[in-house]
Amino acid sequence: MIEITGLTKCYGTTTVLDGIDLRVDDGRIAAVVGPSGAGKSTLARCVNLLERPTSGSITVRGVDLAALSGRELRRARQQIGTVFQSANLLRRLTAAQNVALPMRHQGLPDDEVRRRVGDLLERVGMLHRANHYPSQLSGGQRQRIGIARSLALKPSVLLSDEATSGLDPDSTRAILALLTELRDDLGVTILVITHEMDVVRGIADHVAQLDHGRIVEQGTVADVVRRSDSALATALLPMPPVVAAPELRQWRLRLEGEVSPFWLAEVSRELGSDVAVLAALIEESAQIPVGRLTVGLDPRLDERRVTELFRSHGVVAEPTGTAGLRSVPEAGRDAEPAA
Repeated sequence: MIEITGLTKCYGTTTVLDGIDLRVDDGRIAAVVGPSGAGKSTLARCVNLLERPTSGSITVRGVDLAALSGRELRRARQQIGTVFQSANLLRRLTAAQNVALPMRHQGLPDDEVRRRVGDLLERVGMLHRANHYPSQLSGGQRQRIGIARSLALKPSVLLSDEATSGLDPDSTRAILALLTELRDDLGVTILVITHEMDVVRGIADHVAQLDHGRIVEQGTVADVVRRSDSALATALLPMPPVVAAPELRQWRLRLEGEVSPFWLAEVSRELGSDVAVLAALIEESAQIPVGRLTVGLDPRLDERRVTELFRSHGVVAEPTGTAGLRSVPEAGRDAEPAA
């Protein structure tokens, strides 16, 4: 487990991180997102103690790393493995030699180093590239080697600092699958620093939004998406382009509660009217359905009735305007629409 409490980092009179509180439980993956200049890189450097916090604590398995110094800090820092954006491999060393480097610095016996290097390269699918140099590897392959090296000293926490930035979609998916596998197989707690929302949706259990040095929103990915239309929620689950249907009233929907697999058909039946899906993005997060839709309804339907009916099915509904016909009260549903 990693727990960050009241973390502040100042450079002179400039406060870059201001009272950060974040907890990641054992075997979970948390993502920290935010725009450029939000403080993500500084947070990453503080977490792995490349930068000393001005105040606050960074606790890993009950030990406050920020309070340590000298030999104790070097020993405790082994609990955190770091995967950097560019893998940071030494170009004159082979893949195997790069992975072995932390173990060599620790003075581990040669036979143990060789065995563990082989195990790690096999785990990340790079054993067949053991004797290749970084220049002979693709970006995704270099990142796999970087992950293997980050695991060399058997850390309990893995810090991924923009590890998929610049990778093609296939390589990104492969790296995310690998990190998830490491979490599941080794029980490693993972903190992901990223600006890519697809990465958060694809891997994270928990998400925190950093802005101007402060966490402005956080929670499980499913909870954030389902509970609000905040900037973070809509960035995590953006709405695709809406199909034009000028004769229908558009409604924006958000899954908020438990929903039946047949909720849309049930709503349509209870309304006694067709529901046209104009745009939709529905996924699972932690085995919980999350999603947003834009639907088209008969503009003569009463807004209050529509809202309450969707709400009874665990869906928040909001009209977004009428492209053609004007909404009329329930009592006038059978009347001719106004010109």
